[in-house]
Amino acid sequence: MPEMPEIQAHAERLLASYGGAVLQNFRPLSFVALKTATPPPEDALGHSLQRVDRRGKYLLLGFGERTFIVHLMQGGRLKPDEKLAVKPRGGVARWQFADGRAWLLTEAGTEHKAGVWMAAGDALSHAALAGLGPEANLLDAAGWATILAEHPMRLHGLLRDQRIVAGLGRRLANEVCWAANISPFANTKKLTLEEIDRLTDAVATCVQNGLAAERKRADMSASKDRPSAVHHKTGNPCPRCTTGIRSVEYRSYTVSYCPTCQTGGRILADNTTSKFLK
Repeated sequence: MPEMPEIQAHAERLLASYGGAVLQNFRPLSFVALKTATPPPEDALGHSLQRVDRRGKYLLLGFGERTFIVHLMQGGRLKPDEKLAVKPRGGVARWQFADGRAWLLTEAGTEHKAGVWMAAGDALSHAALAGLGPEANLLDAAGWATILAEHPMRLHGLLRDQRIVAGLGRRLANEVCWAANISPFANTKKLTLEEIDRLTDAVATCVQNGLAAERKRADMSASKDRPSAVHHKTGNPCPRCTTGIRSVEYRSYTVSYCPTCQTGGRILADNTTSKFLK
């Protein structure tokens, strides 16, 4: 799933290429594409694209006083639509501009969770975004300390929970824990002040590295192309100590870590009842 760096860089590309373009038409291409009934998308027609922002993993496309809130979910992409096919493969929604250009929101796979919300006025107060936690890369050590103390759980799970902190996902959770030299199964309430400082720095560094890599691209990267030290690197040597990277497999995600750097040599059991490790 695209995370904060990918969404941010994509927002910048969209605004650079389409800023000022006048929206001529919006059309949902699947029954579940449009998640809201009011305001109607027609309210945005005839207005130019004035802003493309990001909140968490959501894209915010601003046309006048109306904003399209777009979530790409696991396999979604918002990209130029040159063919304008009647039934594009994986098509979710289409935006057409007065200059003849268009965007197509697509989603690979069978889940069909990508979607569009319409907001009037302040989009950040919309229900689709209201439940998000603070942006992970904007928290200082004091902010992290408060959040960690209020949510006693495994660190990896907290980093992925958008209701607690927004913008991080599976890859960045793995990378942040590795960069901070902390076990992904560490109990958040038991982290020391030194570990919290390392966590704060690791989040900032991992997000910035991802954003720098993404800004070099002309389109959004695939998961395999994103910079990583441990994510999807099971069996490869740790870049820091050369120990083989290990992983804990779950149904919908994988926890990747270095036993030497993060868990004191201990191997994390491959089940949800593993004890918390410091």
